[in-house]
Amino acid sequence: MAKIIGGIAASHTPTIGFAKDTKTIEDPAWAEVFKMFQPINDWLAKKQPDVLFFIYNDHITSFFFDHYSPFVLGVDDEYVTADEGGGARQHPPVSGHAELSRHIGKSLFADEFDISFYQKKPIDHGLFSPLSMMTDRGNTWSGAIVPLQVGVLQFPIPTAKRCFKLGKALRRAIESFPEDISVALVATGGLSHQVHGERCGFNNPQWDEQFLDALQHDPEALTQYTHAEYAELAGMEGAEIIMWLIMRGALSSQVACVHRQTHLPSMTNIATVIYENQPSPLADTSQQHRQFIERQLAGVDEIPGTHPFTLERAHKAYRINDFLHRLIEPNHRHRFISEPESLYQEFALTQAEQDLLQARDWIGLIHYGVIFFSLEKLAAVLGLSNLDVYAQMSGKTLAEFQQTRQVAINYSVSGSENQDTDSNSDNDLEKKSGED
Repeated sequence: MAKIIGGIAASHTPTIGFAKDTKTIEDPAWAEVFKMFQPINDWLAKKQPDVLFFIYNDHITSFFFDHYSPFVLGVDDEYVTADEGGGARQHPPVSGHAELSRHIGKSLFADEFDISFYQKKPIDHGLFSPLSMMTDRGNTWSGAIVPLQVGVLQFPIPTAKRCFKLGKALRRAIESFPEDISVALVATGGLSHQVHGERCGFNNPQWDEQFLDALQHDPEALTQYTHAEYAELAGMEGAEIIMWLIMRGALSSQVACVHRQTHLPSMTNIATVIYENQPSPLADTSQQHRQFIERQLAGVDEIPGTHPFTLERAHKAYRINDFLHRLIEPNHRHRFISEPESLYQEFALTQAEQDLLQARDWIGLIHYGVIFFSLEKLAAVLGLSNLDVYAQMSGKTLAEFQQTRQVAINYSVSGSENQDTDSNSDNDLEKKSGED
């Protein structure tokens, strides 16, 4: 069973990453920034947790307002640094723990925390700024991370109480993971700062110390503050410290603070904190919780011909689903028709994936992990109807499948480029299925 050994809190200001990349501890203007992360380096070197669960917010780098979610969990097996405008930082990719991520995601949904998931997205300074300092680019610690991106920039955002409750749900999720691993939670952001408007440059070190006192001894008191109150006390951007309540909620009610330091060099009051969990009298309910997690899909694999699109399938078949999803782009679909082999190579499709596409093997693609709604886009590009796909998946001719319907109609998601799906016949299907 997984074990939570403690929690780390650290600011994620770009100041930290800039210091790591361009300065040294001998530089008097930056020495304190390096020194305050040394205890975290030492703690990680001693404890060597298998996984760091990282709570951070993106700064409109990989997540934008065309789709902005409150909680987004990374479920990938590797994460790279993002280009935030001047090129990506030279930090090696960090391993993810995809199995733990998926388990946490399932557990949170079972506990009615409806979150989002992401893969193949680079991560900005919200995570890599403190990570690069506290692990010395993997030299101090080289385990895996599970990242949780919290949307705190576009209001409405999660309340402080919601964040604390999420932390409690995270504890149940992590401690019910059946693998024997150790996990430390890392909360990033803050302390007090504001980087916009006429109040730009605001800091409140006195409030920061009060916040840290309450975070250790009375975190539930911090759940009573509104966003406006946090903004007034900590600055509008400093209000992101509600993310620290996620970390604190996942720890035991009593924690030992083994390190705490703050430093205000410029715009942000930087902090580093380490908490260690104290022994908890809670009974081991991990097996019971795992059964609770699996209850919603229990028995679905016994339904003949049914293949739910799970996080596992989404991860395994991401590449080919991405390839098919891009058929919504005119240039991509035109190249798919005119030069499929070069497009396959460009997207690094495996030979098995290429063979499935070339054969128009609809049921084989489903078995491989392709979601149907990628297939209907492929069918539209090929001039086939949804019914053509349904027929092949069910092992029937189109005419035979139509006889199982109340009305023999054809339809497709195709738009202006390919409207006439009613003209498709079984002979057309066989012809198109054999096309290269």
